[in-house]
Amino acid sequence: MAYNEKLLRTASEKIAKRRSDAEADAAKRHSRVVVKCPEIAQLEDKMRKSAYGLVKVIGMGDRTVEYIDNLRKENLEAQAEIKKILVSMGYGENYFEPDYFCKKCSDSGFSEGKLCICHIELLRQLSYEQLCKSSPLKISTFDEFSLDYYKHDAEILDLMSCNFEFCRNYAENFDMNSYSLLMTGETGLGKTHLSLAIAGEVINKGYGVIYGSVQNLFSTIEKEHFGRADEADGTTENMLLDCDLLILDDLGAEFTTNFTTATLNNIVNTRILESKPTIISTNLSVGKLDDRYSRRIASRIIGEYQILSFEGKDIRQQKSEE
Repeated sequence: MAYNEKLLRTASEKIAKRRSDAEADAAKRHSRVVVKCPEIAQLEDKMRKSAYGLVKVIGMGDRTVEYIDNLRKENLEAQAEIKKILVSMGYGENYFEPDYFCKKCSDSGFSEGKLCICHIELLRQLSYEQLCKSSPLKISTFDEFSLDYYKHDAEILDLMSCNFEFCRNYAENFDMNSYSLLMTGETGLGKTHLSLAIAGEVINKGYGVIYGSVQNLFSTIEKEHFGRADEADGTTENMLLDCDLLILDDLGAEFTTNFTTATLNNIVNTRILESKPTIISTNLSVGKLDDRYSRRIASRIIGEYQILSFEGKDIRQQKSEE
């Protein structure tokens, strides 16, 4: 799954802190107990001397195996004695062992050469947090989406019911072969809610998702491109190109320039060529896309994206009238 570099770095740092905290806590426990029971320190010193004794193995000839077996036996006896003492003092026999958050990978983040499940879960959590920060709502769910606001018109209710079921099935069955979506319609009809509901489900499946308004994302890209951002290295555009699912909200609300048009063209074309799903929501009609942007961009979107038309009355207005 493609997560952006910042997210991966943050997850790695958090996992490393888990490990260091667990080991530091174990060291504190060890120090406190050794002060109470110097016998443990003596046994540990004996174990260290056994380890140093391995140096003598070189040049011992036929006695090598016997010597190593004796050292191993002494070491195991010392370990068993330490555990016995810990139990007698009311501690568990593994009291000196770090209490790692993840017992499977010992907070390394990797298990059997792959990302451990704890690492994946942390990436999902961080993705949720990132999405919440960049969205105008909390993560919207399908359960929170109400079709009651479309009941004033039977045809519209039927259309929006179909859109709802389509989006829910899209999220449930999402993979890297899923097609891109274009959600069109006036403001306040549920486009953002359903796109965020899809995002939540897709993140939960372990995919990397980026959501943002076109205006904010393209403004950041422009600042990076022209060296006005803190990190002018083009990271934002690379993130938009690389993520598993990109959700561009409110296309058409941005101030259109040659730069923003070229940026949109690059993102749309690159993700189509690399077969990476994208969801675009816009208040513009399909016909107005052609007027607002180049014919090349409009034709690519219309030809490659599944189009969902949203109709009805502004839900926010309906809520204010309740």
